[in-house]
Amino acid sequence: MTTLGTPLSPGATRVMLLGSGELGKEVLIALQRLGVETIAVDRYDHAPGQQVAHHSRTIAMNDAEQLRRLIEQEKPHLVVPEIEAIATAVLQDLEAKGAVRVVPTARAARLTMDREGIRRLAAETLGLPTSPYRFCDSLDELKTAIESHGVGYPCIVKPVMSSSGKGQSRIDSAADIERAWQYAMEGGRVQSGRIIVEGFVDFDYEITLLTVRWRDVQGQVQTSFCAPIGHLQKNGDYVESWQPHPMSPAALRKAQEIAHAITDNLGQGLDGQPDGLGIYGVELFVKGDQVWFSEVSPRPHDTGMVTMITQWQSEFELHARAILGLPVNTELRNTGASAVIYGGVDAKGIQFDGVEKALAVPQTELRLFGKPESFTKRRMGVALAYADNVTEAREKAVLAASLVKPRT
Repeated sequence: MTTLGTPLSPGATRVMLLGSGELGKEVLIALQRLGVETIAVDRYDHAPGQQVAHHSRTIAMNDAEQLRRLIEQEKPHLVVPEIEAIATAVLQDLEAKGAVRVVPTARAARLTMDREGIRRLAAETLGLPTSPYRFCDSLDELKTAIESHGVGYPCIVKPVMSSSGKGQSRIDSAADIERAWQYAMEGGRVQSGRIIVEGFVDFDYEITLLTVRWRDVQGQVQTSFCAPIGHLQKNGDYVESWQPHPMSPAALRKAQEIAHAITDNLGQGLDGQPDGLGIYGVELFVKGDQVWFSEVSPRPHDTGMVTMITQWQSEFELHARAILGLPVNTELRNTGASAVIYGGVDAKGIQFDGVEKALAVPQTELRLFGKPESFTKRRMGVALAYADNVTEAREKAVLAASLVKPRT
């Protein structure tokens, strides 16, 4: 049975988010609607989630001593990692001692913080279909992997730890290798000097399959799936998403089987019993009825922002409910789409013109994230739209996003 307290009281249910960007902000709001006391942690002051949480803290989350000290000081009931760059060994240690529960588990946070852990689990332990790949620690190893170890051209190079497409690039010939290596070195969240190179999969499309592990009223862990989300990426970063993305019944069944397998494994608790509650963003490549595993994030996914306008419960509400042990509803409400609003300028405290024009587009909504500093290609907001079909929804979302004009 789940018991929830009252915020800012001795009996409060306290949840700490490690990472408080736009995704974390929505999770915090969903938790607060259920009467949870929230602590937003980030590496810089005034992060979006810190603006709405009961408490805000600023530390280097990849600094083991700082992270341990903060958790021991705040004593949250749940710690919810929302980014990859975290000292996960500290989370594992505190979880093993029974000092805190990590969402979904400390092991899942460790395995998914870098592409090596999760790719080896998927391909080598679980035997899931993936693209051919190699891990490399030098430019020479990268050349050898591509030309002598079966990766071939074209291929994709990514840092083992990065987010939102940073450091990711495509190699079409030997002339691109050095440039891709340098870009990966610059784009990693941690300068480990290690990358993954993946052979190109000839896919028709890629999807995010939001997968939720939650407890029913009998206390049993259940797995539910949201409708598949299609998305458009540029330079590895999502710029549009839509839901539902059409799939053949066979492909959808295979996608759900793969998502079930990876989340079941990541959801195993310390005693081997299933736990690992919350939402997982499982990324998959699809060609016809064939499906390949790509990546998984044990938290809300950026492409899943579209669910704020398409589902009865958004991915953020699903995550909040699931981690608290509450029932969920993954039903689709209507067809919809999202389109990213970029900063367009490098400046602090920017302003936005054209908001009234954007919201005059029928069946649209906006989310402006409140990030204190803008960069030309930093995601500063998102436009959302619903319609009778995906094409119309995408057109409305793109139009609304284009009408918002950031400026200094």
